[in-house]
This record gives sequence, C-alpha cells and structure tokens, in this order.
Amino acid sequence: MYKIYRTETFEKEFSKLSKSEQISIKNFEEKLVENPYFGKPLGYTFLREKKINNKRAYYLIYKNFIIVLMIAISDKKAQQATIDKIKNHLNDYYEFVKETLSKS
Repeated sequence: MYKIYRTETFEKEFSKLSKSEQISIKNFEEKLVENPYFGKPLGYTFLREKKINNKRAYYLIYKNFIIVLMIAISDKKAQQATIDKIKNHLNDYYEFVKETLSKS
C-alpha cells in the first residue's frame, strides 16, 4: 500500500477548491493507495495526471519509497505550464520525498 504525501503547493491549491472538489480528490487519493497508476502518464510512467471534474491533479509515483506525491492542481488553461514546471523540478520533488521520509 502506498502512502500519500502532498506538497505545500498542492495543499494551497486544494484549500481553494470547493468542498465537492476536495471530496473528489480525497476519494481519488484513497484509490491511489491501492493502485498509484490510475490517471494518464505524462511522458514518464511515474508522472501522472487525473482529471477530476474540471480540474487536473498531478502526482509523482516513487515506487522505491512506496509513495505517491501529490504535486499540483490546475485547470485546462494552465495544464501545460503546470506539467512543464513539474518536469523542470523533478529533482526537487525527489529531495522533498527523501527529506520527508528522514523526518518520519
């Protein structure tokens, strides 16, 4: 079973969503615990997005740590910019995961 972690960016974007959107994302996260490979791969098998209503949730799968890191939420308009930003910061997210694990 995978553990779900969230970045600060994800938390900020999540808090701006409606209650129903938040519930949809929480339900999706519960599915990721069992199978993190839901959603559409974005150039790598470990980088994925899931369309939930009119939003998109982006996440990274760290198979070696058994972790799913929720990265960001965007709408269709900001989709490509969000994906590009995530791809440019893959090393930062990896360091975040290692640091988070060392604290727990």
